[in-house]
Amino acid sequence: QVQLVESGGGLVQPGGSLRLSCAGSGLPFRYYTLGWFRQAPGKEREGVSCIRGGDGGTYSIDSVKGRFTISVNNAKNTVNLQMNSLKPENTALYYCAAAPVTTVQSFCITPNDRETFWGQGTQVTVSS
Repeated sequence: QVQLVESGGGLVQPGGSLRLSCAGSGLPFRYYTLGWFRQAPGKEREGVSCIRGGDGGTYSIDSVKGRFTISVNNAKNTVNLQMNSLKPENTALYYCAAAPVTTVQSFCITPNDRETFWGQGTQVTVSS
């Protein structure tokens, strides 16, 4: 059975850090492109950072470069998102997603919902 389960979300103060994790089952990450997407209330879903499981190639949106780092552990079949220097505008429900191997940029910008597996999401709230 294919399943993606996120963890690590929570409440953090501006400037703080969180590490999100996504564990996959029935879905070998080395053959997939993985990504973290987010959606804030009243806003559209946005790809944040993505990585190819096979070779580790990455893509991230400009607003998180230098602050967020995505990584994949193929042996454990997990993908992580280290988030540092968090800002209030980073508040959102963060989703883990996986799709058959493709370019990380295309996956992050326009994921194909017909072939993408999604987790249930983990809430990240950045507030004083």
